[in-house]
Amino acid sequence: MSRLALLAALLGYLAKSAVAAPAASAQDPCAAIAGKDFVPPAQALACLKSFPFNETLRQNVLTVVSRVFDFYTFEYYYLDSPAPFQESTVDIRAEIARINATQYATDYDFNHDLYQFTARLNDGHTRWLPTCYRSFPNFLPAPVVTLEINGTESVFVVPDLVDLINLLGDEYTSYFASIGFDWERLAGAHVLEIGGMDAYAYADLIASTNSSNYLDHGVRVNSVFSGYKYADTWMQKFGDIANPALPDLETLTMKLVLVDGTEAETVTIPFLASYTGQPFTDKDTFWDANCAANADTNGVDLKVNISSFSKKPQHMLAKGDVVDNSMKSAVGLPSQFEPKAQTVGGNDAVQSYILPDKKTGVLFVGSFAPFDYEGFQTDIVRIMERFEAAGLTQLIVDVTNNNGGYICLGQILHAYLTGTNSLGHFQNPGFQSTNRATALAQKIVASDIALGVTSAISFYTPDNWASLNNMELSATDDYMKQNTIRKVNGKIYNESKRFGDVCEIVVDLPEEPLFSPENIAIVGNGLCASTCAMFATLMYERHNTTIATFGGKPGLPMQYRGMAGNQVLEWVNIDTEIKIANLKDDPLAPPDLLVNADFRHNWRIAYSFLDESTPIQYRSELPHYQFPYTVETYNHPQNLWTFAAEKLFT
Repeated sequence: MSRLALLAALLGYLAKSAVAAPAASAQDPCAAIAGKDFVPPAQALACLKSFPFNETLRQNVLTVVSRVFDFYTFEYYYLDSPAPFQESTVDIRAEIARINATQYATDYDFNHDLYQFTARLNDGHTRWLPTCYRSFPNFLPAPVVTLEINGTESVFVVPDLVDLINLLGDEYTSYFASIGFDWERLAGAHVLEIGGMDAYAYADLIASTNSSNYLDHGVRVNSVFSGYKYADTWMQKFGDIANPALPDLETLTMKLVLVDGTEAETVTIPFLASYTGQPFTDKDTFWDANCAANADTNGVDLKVNISSFSKKPQHMLAKGDVVDNSMKSAVGLPSQFEPKAQTVGGNDAVQSYILPDKKTGVLFVGSFAPFDYEGFQTDIVRIMERFEAAGLTQLIVDVTNNNGGYICLGQILHAYLTGTNSLGHFQNPGFQSTNRATALAQKIVASDIALGVTSAISFYTPDNWASLNNMELSATDDYMKQNTIRKVNGKIYNESKRFGDVCEIVVDLPEEPLFSPENIAIVGNGLCASTCAMFATLMYERHNTTIATFGGKPGLPMQYRGMAGNQVLEWVNIDTEIKIANLKDDPLAPPDLLVNADFRHNWRIAYSFLDESTPIQYRSELPHYQFPYTVETYNHPQNLWTFAAEKLFT
C-alpha cells in the first residue's frame, strides 16, 4: 500500500474515532435549542462548549495551520509591522507554539484561541474559520453609528432603529417583549459610554480585539458602526459592536441620553444569538452537521476530471476577498432609504443611477464577486453607454462595504474607466505580483510543469500569469525557480519572479475614458477590501483619482482601503493544488482537515507603483477627503452621493 493510501486510511480511522461527538447526556444543551432561529447567548455557548477538548484534533488543525502559513506572503512582515500598522505585530510561530502548549477545557476554547490569534493579524485573507463555532453570531438591538450633529461628532444608537430591528422578524422582537426589555426607546439616543468607557474608546477596543479584516486601525474603527451595503439587494449592517461573530457576550451596557431626554441613564442591553448553521436535533447531530469534516472540506485532485475542464480552456478566476460576518446577519435597508434616483441598469454586484442634477452618474460597486463574471463586464459597458447617452459629465464610484471578489474584474473596471492609453509602459491593468517561493511551492510548480497541468485547473501553473511586458508565460516557464531572495525583518524571504494577471476580458476596453480623470471620484467608508482595495489603489496610484471616505473616529486618520494583500486561497484551494501536483504525501504537505473549517491565506503580494519594493498592503495612503456621516447620509446612499457631488466636483 502506498504512503498516500496509508495516510488516507489513517485519516479515515481518526475521522470516525476522534471526530465523533461525545455521547449526548440527559441534559443536552444542544437539544434544548434545536430548531430555534434565535437563542440567548448563554444557551448557544452551552451547546458550543459541550464538546470536550480533543488532542488529536488540535494536532491535526495546528499541523494544517502551520504548514499553510509556509505559503503566507506576509509572515515575516508581522514580526515588526511598519508604521502606521504596528498594532498588527505578531510572532506567528510563537503563537502557534503557545496554542499547542495551552491546556483547554473544551474544543470551543481551543478554536476560540486560534480564531482570535488569526484575527489579530488584521488580515481578512488569513483567518482560521471554524464553521462549527461561528454558527451563532450575536445581535444587539441597538446598533450604533458615529454622526456629526450641530458641528460635533458623537456616537448614537441608529435613528432608524425601529424600522431596522423589525426587519429581523417577530421571533427576535418577541424575545425582548417576553423579558420586558423596551429597545424601541433607544432609537437615536446619544451614547456617552459603552461597557463602562467612553463610546469612542470602546470602538477602539473592539477595533483592536474583534474587528479583524482590515490592517488599518482607523478602518477597523469604522467597521464597528452600522452602515449601508449592497449585495443583490440594499442592506444595513449592524456593525461589529452590535453584531460580534461569537456569542461570548450576554449583555452590553450603554450610558446614554434618550432623544428628547436631558439626563443620562445606564441601560443593560441583552444580546440575542442567531443560528446560521445546519439543522440539528441534539449534540450529536449538531457535531455531524456543522463540526465534522465533510465532502467539501478538503481539496481534490482535479486531474481525474481534466476532460471536463479541457472543453473550457480558460484561466482560473483569482479572487481577493474577505469573509464578512455581517453577510450572515445584515438585514434589508429600510425601504425609505433606498436610492430613488433614475437607475440605468445593474446586477447583483453593481447598481447605477443618474442624480437629479442630470450631470452626475453613480456607479455603486457593492462587490467584485457577481454571479455572472462575464455579465459584470457587459453590464459595466451598458451602464457607461447609458451615462454617455444621458450627457453626464461626472462620475461617482461608491465602494462602501465592498468585500472584494474577482481580481480581474477590479482591473477591468480600472482600465475601462481610465482608458488603455493611460496605462503607459505597463500595459497590464493590474499590479506586479509574486508568490512566496518556499520548498513546497517550488515543488508544486515543477510538478505541474512535468505533469502538463494547465491554468484550467490550477493557479500555480505558469500559463495563469503574464510577464511584465504583458505576454502570457509559457506552460514550461518555471517562474518559481527564477526567484529572488531578500530580508524581511531579519528573515530570509524567498519569492518568485514578478508577474501580472492574465484576465478573461469579454468587452472592448476603450482607449480613452468616457469621463475626464478629474471628473471621477471614489467614495466609501474605508471598508474596501481586497479586490476593491486594489481597484482603488490602481485609480489612486496610477491616475490620482479623487477619493473621499466617510465616518470613522474624529481626529483619527483612516486609509481609503481596508485590506490590500492580493489573491487569497482557501484551504480547499491550496489542498487541491497540492493534490493536483501529486504531492500530498510530501513531508512538507499538510494533512486533510478532520473538522469542518477553512484556513485561508494571502497567497500573492501586489507591489506599489509608487514604490516597487513595497507591497501595497504596507503603504499608508490616505484619502483626499474624510467627511463625517450625518443623520442624512449614514444609511441614505443618495443623500451621500448628492453631498459628494457638491463637494468633490468644481
